[in-house]
Amino acid sequence: MEITCKNCKETFKGHYCNNCGQPAATHKINWHFLWHDIQHGLLHFDGGIPYSLKQLFTRPGHSIREFIEGKRVRHFKPLSLVAVLAALYGVLYHYFHINLFIEPSNSSTIDLEAFNEWTSTHFAWITIATIPLFTLGTFICFRNQGYNFVEYFVLNTFKATQKLFAHIITFPFIYYFNGTPELKTITTLIYIIDLMLILWTNIQFFNKMSKTKAFLLTLLSHLVFIISFFFVAAIILWIHGDL
Repeated sequence: MEITCKNCKETFKGHYCNNCGQPAATHKINWHFLWHDIQHGLLHFDGGIPYSLKQLFTRPGHSIREFIEGKRVRHFKPLSLVAVLAALYGVLYHYFHINLFIEPSNSSTIDLEAFNEWTSTHFAWITIATIPLFTLGTFICFRNQGYNFVEYFVLNTFKATQKLFAHIITFPFIYYFNGTPELKTITTLIYIIDLMLILWTNIQFFNKMSKTKAFLLTLLSHLVFIISFFFVAAIILWIHGDL
């Protein structure tokens, strides 16, 4: 039996439209539809957020490479996943009044309390904004590996997801030591964890080169990120100072 697609009006046979992929059968939007969508889009363990997170902490580089090469059905969309986790972490950061900055000295021209508040309320956007800087380092250092800039952007988006989830898992330690001198040590340890995750992921992702070369190029790409980050931050602070 031929079916007229409700989305693009194309006539087709089967369960999905050949033109746009719209399912032949659609359901009334109600509470049952919403719960079903949440279960299968976010919580279904054969796909969605749990599947993507599991892959990122069991075989990160391999799963990201497979995603870039076309194996995408079961993954949650990477940029959406970053936005979800960054928003969650930002809410935790703001709600529990986390302050990662040391009290400013008398000579400081920056209101660190205000900056910390701004950071917590814009955490999702800040996280997404740093992905191109990570991508720049990866593109420069791994430019001969057959991937373009956008594919490296996807790689670093997944790595941002990985980092954010690790931060959410370790958040109780941040909260417990918030406002104490030990907080600096905790944040340093979390930074080391971040770097280890990046190294692990890149070594798996770039499996056509030696692990030693992937390790060294990852450190170099991270250095490029740090330099570019401080360069951009300096420009922003300079502009802010002139306003």
